[in-house]
Amino acid sequence: MAPWRQFAITLLGAAAILLTGFVALAYVIDPYDTGRSSLFTKPGVRPQGPRTANASRGRDQAFNAVIVGNSHIQLLAPDRLKHLTGLNFVQLATPASGAKEHLKLIDWFLRHRKEAPKAVVVSIDDFWCRSDPELPNDKPFPFWLYSANPLEYVRGLVRFDVLEEVSQRIDYLFRAASERARPDGYWDYEPEYIGLGYTTDPGIRRRLDQKPYADAVRYDHDPKNAERRFPAVARLRELAVTLPEETALLLVMPPVYGNALPPPGTEQAFLLHACKAAAQAVQRDHTRTAVVDWLVDRPEIHVSDLFFDTSHYRQPIAKAIEADIAAALRRLP
Repeated sequence: MAPWRQFAITLLGAAAILLTGFVALAYVIDPYDTGRSSLFTKPGVRPQGPRTANASRGRDQAFNAVIVGNSHIQLLAPDRLKHLTGLNFVQLATPASGAKEHLKLIDWFLRHRKEAPKAVVVSIDDFWCRSDPELPNDKPFPFWLYSANPLEYVRGLVRFDVLEEVSQRIDYLFRAASERARPDGYWDYEPEYIGLGYTTDPGIRRRLDQKPYADAVRYDHDPKNAERRFPAVARLRELAVTLPEETALLLVMPPVYGNALPPPGTEQAFLLHACKAAAQAVQRDHTRTAVVDWLVDRPEIHVSDLFFDTSHYRQPIAKAIEADIAAALRRLP
């Protein structure tokens, strides 16, 4: 048995050395440009999804303002907002993400500012109006990549996709003509949606005609007498207290198509009203806070040509929201 025991010990030792060596290499190469290693200073990352690319964008000192959310705020364009406000926005919207991810991205952006940011724009959608204090996320997200804990980051490096990314990072670092992901993070999904038939396919267009609240029970008052709790908004209030006084906090409630807006008197409408009230209360914790509420019944949400589906609007509405953000900034003290 002694030779087998010696072989097992040798094998385990070799594996440990190889794993340690890989983690050390990954840390030094810094595959997602987190800034944790200063050995290589080439800015940006290769083209990749926002879940990982935002680590590089979020620490870029070229930007003094940030947009955080999911595809419900993804169409807001940094270039247009700069024209309206004079601020340099980075778009950190991450499709299919929720409040837990958004809070982590805000924290990452704030921790990497050498100067106080001018504005933080946060999309407050239905993910923020849930009651689960754990803030469960529907899709995988690399929380380890944005962690303030160095050990959590190092543990996160032990995964196969990091192994693949290390080699591509090396190619990006040492090839002069390597392509860089868009620094401001903007991605206009309109062409992709159009290509998938969202503007022409009758079956897809008929989805807008559905009325999810047609059979909803109506009440004269809120059927839930107990105070409603929104843990994500509560955490946002805690964050707002820590913001520099000069930083503007803009809470944007993106629109939904008319049929998807809860009718007055329904349980869903009472829930939405309570969530909005909680978001409005953030203004008590940070003076330079404003709410840009598009989650209301207004003419635009009944125009089907302005929507791809019930929660994804098109460029004309995006531009109108941008104008409202600029106006809200001008009104702040």
